[in-house]
Amino acid sequence: MVIMFPVTLLVWLVVLPFDRNRTVMHWILIYHCMILSRLIPMWKIKIEGREKAIRGTTYVIISNHQSILDILLLNCLRYRFKWISKIENIKVPILGWYLRMADYITVDRGNEESRAEMLGRSYECLEREISLMIFPEGTRSKNMQIGFFKRGAFQLAIQSGKPILPIIIDGTGGVLPKHGFIFNRGHKIRIRVLDPVHPESFGIDNPDELALKFSTFMSAALKKLSDEI
Repeated sequence: MVIMFPVTLLVWLVVLPFDRNRTVMHWILIYHCMILSRLIPMWKIKIEGREKAIRGTTYVIISNHQSILDILLLNCLRYRFKWISKIENIKVPILGWYLRMADYITVDRGNEESRAEMLGRSYECLEREISLMIFPEGTRSKNMQIGFFKRGAFQLAIQSGKPILPIIIDGTGGVLPKHGFIFNRGHKIRIRVLDPVHPESFGIDNPDELALKFSTFMSAALKKLSDEI
């Protein structure tokens, strides 16, 4: 990422006046991630169900979160979306610069005004037919199991009338766990895109209840995926 940054910066400066939605930058980052994922031979990555996201459909995309590697590997799905990221990532060298150049959405989770601004920007993206990618847990899991889902993603889906696209990722927590600095071997990484859930199938219009429903459903899907390995 460090090596590719100068070229990326140059492209960003060239397209900045014309790339209102930062679409060019998003695709550049996606191809960076695809190259990186193939440069590390000890990673065995399998992606299933990518075709379940229908081209031209806008989604609120949600995924469980095991490792910082999830960001890199979920980009390999090659979907058009904007990340919603915690504001702390802006301070990380290289990663924060990329977040700014792609104009991804950030949120200070402890600041009510920041959360309101995040929701406003997110609604604008959905209205412009740009999907969103969110980790509803808000942080990485310590034990690779799915934790409590916050309401934000589900509030967006309910109020915008957009379908939710759930994704399960497994194995990244074994390769690079939370607070870990050393890459471990011997773990298979699998990403499984589940069937989209459309608003008429939500069954409830309370975001907290919908969050619990998806947490339970995705926990079962993660266990099934883990048992298959």
